[in-house]
Amino acid sequence: MRILAIDTATEACSVALLQAPDAAAVPELLVRELEPGRGASELILGMVREVVAEAGLSLHALDAIAFGRGPGGFTGVRLATSVTQGLAYAAGLPVIPVSDLVAVAQRALDAAPDATAALVCNDARMREVYWTCCARDQGLARCVLPERVGPPDTVALPDPAPGPVVGAGRGFAAYPVLAERLGPRLTGMLPEFLPRAREIVRLAAVEFAAGRGLPPEQAQPVYLRDDVARPAASRS
Repeated sequence: MRILAIDTATEACSVALLQAPDAAAVPELLVRELEPGRGASELILGMVREVVAEAGLSLHALDAIAFGRGPGGFTGVRLATSVTQGLAYAAGLPVIPVSDLVAVAQRALDAAPDATAALVCNDARMREVYWTCCARDQGLARCVLPERVGPPDTVALPDPAPGPVVGAGRGFAAYPVLAERLGPRLTGMLPEFLPRAREIVRLAAVEFAAGRGLPPEQAQPVYLRDDVARPAASRS
């Protein structure tokens, strides 16, 4: 199994290549991670070339390309989707979309082994957050609430909460009211966490093994907002 993953949904951009030539082999992970703020469009293809060259492969030697499908910044999510589609078309590969919220949850659960769930809040700008709650399921993050976008005061834990819950994502840093309101019910907070390709490729490997790769034309971004160009106050 050889899967490339790309993510540009936030102010960070990252690429990861997971190699496991056979079931008995120890997987090898190659990564490139930057936090340029803007400018991911000028960096991402170079990062892809670097990890593929370091692995001694060509795109045609890969089995699939995964990408962070959002929710996230409008331009960044479109960038990851379009780059993935272009590379996958060129190499004749399936694509695997992975939620950026679940990627943050996976990162949080790996960092907090005593937690059984992660409440993820990513900064959505416009005085809103993208959020969900994911539980640990055989080591992997699985959503137990739908992915949502809304003001910070709409974020809530499941009732009942699925055991100890860690908070994660830069929504907690952008909106301190989240920590003030939910902090007492959380086992800890990881407000610096952003989605990364290294978690995306891990989640994508499970999807690929289950036969859930998609043709490139079915790669679709997920914004949660249908009207991303209008300020939150003007939406009905």
